[in-house]
Amino acid sequence: MTPGARVPPPDRDKARPSAGRIAWTALRVVCSVAALTALYFVLPLDHSSTAATVAMLLTGLAGFAALVAVQVRSILRSPRPAIRAAEALSTSVPFFLLLFAATYVALASLEPDSFGTPLSHTDGLYFTVTVFSTVGFGDITAKTETARLVVTVQMLADLIVLGLAVKIIVGAVHRRQQRREGPGDPRPRAEEQEDDEDR
Repeated sequence: MTPGARVPPPDRDKARPSAGRIAWTALRVVCSVAALTALYFVLPLDHSSTAATVAMLLTGLAGFAALVAVQVRSILRSPRPAIRAAEALSTSVPFFLLLFAATYVALASLEPDSFGTPLSHTDGLYFTVTVFSTVGFGDITAKTETARLVVTVQMLADLIVLGLAVKIIVGAVHRRQQRREGPGDPRPRAEEQEDDEDR
């Protein structure tokens, strides 16, 4: 290379996602969140038992952890890690919120004094979001020890979601981008084609 020669800039068009790719990702997110929300409102949570409620919460938390693990793996293999990360957060957080909302509705049905007022599906979701956002209007509060214990679990899980899960997903994006900027991408060509077919 001669001293005055310019290094050609990287092909930015290949680095940027297409409008179709962004639209397809947004559609998948909307459909996933809509399906989760519809399922939440359809489930007969006011007829649940204590064992079913505990099992639902524990299974849901395990499922949430598994979902994050699968999404991190997908981010690390994707040629578009930022889009995958946005999709991961956009589906994981609603799943997490709806899980606790369902638990609160079921708990309020089992123990009517748990929150001082019966909780509808909308009330449960509203209360979950106020706890998650740390707004705490005080119109719905946990009254019994069991309810306060579940709310405490959510608050601790909120810290994990906002801290650890987001950090893991963002870290996966950075690692994937560093791999792409390094000398060659070890990922097989077939995987790139498979990812492109998701558009």
